[in-house]
Amino acid sequence: MRLLGLLRYNIFMSNVAQVSVDRLKELPTCDLHAIAPEVSQELIDGILPMEKAQVMAEFFALLGDPNRLRILSVLSKRELCVHDLAALVSMSESAVSHQLRVLRTMRLVSYRKDKRRVYYQLLDHHVLELYRAVSEHLDE
Repeated sequence: MRLLGLLRYNIFMSNVAQVSVDRLKELPTCDLHAIAPEVSQELIDGILPMEKAQVMAEFFALLGDPNRLRILSVLSKRELCVHDLAALVSMSESAVSHQLRVLRTMRLVSYRKDKRRVYYQLLDHHVLELYRAVSEHLDE
Protein backbone atom coordinates (compact mmCIF):
# COMPACT_ATOMS: atom_id res chain seq x y z
CA MET A 1 0.00 0.00 0.00
CA ARG A 2 2.81 2.38 0.92
CA LEU A 3 4.60 1.61 -2.35
CA LEU A 4 1.46 2.47 -4.32
CA GLY A 5 1.25 5.83 -2.51
CA LEU A 6 4.88 6.63 -3.33
CA LEU A 7 4.31 5.68 -6.96
CA ARG A 8 1.27 7.99 -7.22
CA TYR A 9 3.24 10.81 -5.57
CA ASN A 10 6.15 10.42 -8.03
CA ILE A 11 3.79 10.41 -11.03
CA PHE A 12 2.05 13.54 -9.65
CA MET A 13 5.35 15.35 -9.08
CA SER A 14 6.67 14.49 -12.55
CA ASN A 15 3.45 15.89 -14.06
CA VAL A 16 3.79 19.08 -11.99
CA ALA A 17 7.42 19.43 -13.04
CA GLN A 18 6.50 18.98 -16.72
CA VAL A 19 3.69 21.56 -16.48
CA SER A 20 6.10 23.99 -14.80
CA VAL A 21 8.72 23.49 -17.51
CA ASP A 22 6.09 23.95 -20.24
CA ARG A 23 4.79 27.15 -18.60
CA LEU A 24 8.34 28.50 -18.29
CA LYS A 25 8.81 28.03 -22.03
CA GLU A 26 5.73 30.20 -22.65
CA LEU A 27 6.96 33.12 -20.53
CA PRO A 28 8.65 36.03 -22.29
CA THR A 29 12.35 36.24 -21.65
CA CYS A 30 14.82 39.06 -21.88
CA ASP A 31 18.33 39.00 -23.22
CA LEU A 32 20.54 39.36 -20.18
CA HIS A 33 23.39 40.87 -22.19
CA ALA A 34 21.60 43.66 -24.03
CA ILE A 35 19.64 46.70 -22.91
CA ALA A 36 16.09 46.65 -24.21
CA PRO A 37 15.40 49.39 -26.78
CA GLU A 38 12.57 50.84 -24.70
CA VAL A 39 15.01 51.68 -21.89
CA SER A 40 15.68 55.37 -22.29
CA GLN A 41 18.99 57.13 -21.95
CA GLU A 42 17.40 59.08 -19.08
CA LEU A 43 17.11 55.86 -17.04
CA ILE A 44 20.65 54.86 -17.88
CA ASP A 45 21.98 58.29 -16.89
CA GLY A 46 19.94 58.17 -13.67
CA ILE A 47 21.69 55.09 -12.27
CA LEU A 48 23.29 55.97 -8.96
CA PRO A 49 27.10 56.10 -9.27
CA MET A 50 28.88 53.52 -7.12
CA GLU A 51 30.76 56.15 -5.10
CA LYS A 52 27.56 57.97 -4.16
CA ALA A 53 25.82 54.67 -3.39
CA GLN A 54 28.65 53.82 -0.99
CA VAL A 55 28.39 57.17 0.82
CA MET A 56 24.60 56.84 1.03
CA ALA A 57 24.91 53.32 2.43
CA GLU A 58 27.31 54.58 5.11
CA PHE A 59 24.90 57.42 5.91
CA PHE A 60 21.95 55.06 6.34
CA ALA A 61 24.10 52.69 8.40
CA LEU A 62 24.89 55.63 10.67
CA LEU A 63 21.16 56.23 11.12
CA GLY A 64 20.67 52.54 11.85
CA ASP A 65 21.63 53.01 15.50
CA PRO A 66 18.54 53.36 17.73
CA ASN A 67 20.34 55.60 20.23
CA ARG A 68 21.32 58.05 17.50
CA LEU A 69 17.76 58.09 16.22
CA ARG A 70 16.45 58.83 19.70
CA ILE A 71 18.94 61.68 20.06
CA LEU A 72 17.93 63.04 16.66
CA SER A 73 14.27 62.79 17.63
CA VAL A 74 14.90 65.03 20.63
CA LEU A 75 17.08 67.44 18.66
CA SER A 76 14.36 67.67 16.01
CA LYS A 77 12.33 69.59 18.61
CA ARG A 78 14.99 71.93 19.98
CA GLU A 79 18.65 72.33 20.84
CA LEU A 80 19.81 70.86 24.14
CA CYS A 81 22.93 70.39 26.19
CA VAL A 82 24.49 66.96 26.68
CA HIS A 83 23.26 66.76 30.27
CA ASP A 84 19.62 67.31 29.28
CA LEU A 85 19.88 65.01 26.28
CA ALA A 86 21.30 62.23 28.44
CA ALA A 87 18.48 62.60 30.95
CA LEU A 88 15.81 62.57 28.23
CA VAL A 89 17.08 59.47 26.40
CA SER A 90 18.13 57.65 29.60
CA MET A 91 21.78 57.32 28.64
CA SER A 92 25.00 58.36 30.31
CA GLU A 93 26.47 61.71 29.34
CA SER A 94 29.54 59.89 28.06
CA ALA A 95 27.45 57.68 25.76
CA VAL A 96 25.47 60.67 24.48
CA SER A 97 28.69 62.61 23.86
CA HIS A 98 30.05 59.69 21.87
CA GLN A 99 26.91 59.51 19.71
CA LEU A 100 26.94 63.27 19.21
CA ARG A 101 30.57 63.09 18.10
CA VAL A 102 29.59 60.55 15.43
CA LEU A 103 26.65 62.70 14.34
CA ARG A 104 28.91 65.76 14.22
CA THR A 105 31.42 63.91 12.06
CA MET A 106 28.65 63.21 9.55
CA ARG A 107 27.59 66.89 9.77
CA LEU A 108 24.14 66.03 11.07
CA VAL A 109 24.40 68.10 14.25
CA SER A 110 26.27 71.22 15.21
CA TYR A 111 27.04 72.73 18.57
CA ARG A 112 27.51 76.07 20.24
CA LYS A 113 29.20 76.85 23.53
CA ASP A 114 27.62 79.01 26.18
CA LYS A 115 30.08 79.43 29.03
CA ARG A 116 30.63 75.90 30.34
CA ARG A 117 27.72 74.27 28.53
CA VAL A 118 27.68 72.89 25.01
CA TYR A 119 24.34 72.95 23.18
CA TYR A 120 23.63 70.68 20.21
CA GLN A 121 21.17 71.24 17.43
CA LEU A 122 20.16 69.50 14.25
CA LEU A 123 22.32 70.95 11.50
CA ASP A 124 20.64 69.77 8.34
CA HIS A 125 16.92 70.22 7.70
CA HIS A 126 17.10 67.36 5.17
CA VAL A 127 17.81 64.96 8.02
CA LEU A 128 14.79 66.28 9.89
CA GLU A 129 12.62 65.76 6.80
CA LEU A 130 13.99 62.24 6.34
CA TYR A 131 13.41 61.46 10.02
CA ARG A 132 9.81 62.72 9.84
CA ALA A 133 9.11 60.86 6.59
CA VAL A 134 10.33 57.54 8.02
CA SER A 135 8.42 58.13 11.26
CA GLU A 136 5.20 58.87 9.35
CA HIS A 137 5.73 55.85 7.12
CA LEU A 138 6.04 53.57 10.14
CA ASP A 139 2.94 55.09 11.75
CA GLU A 140 0.78 54.27 8.71
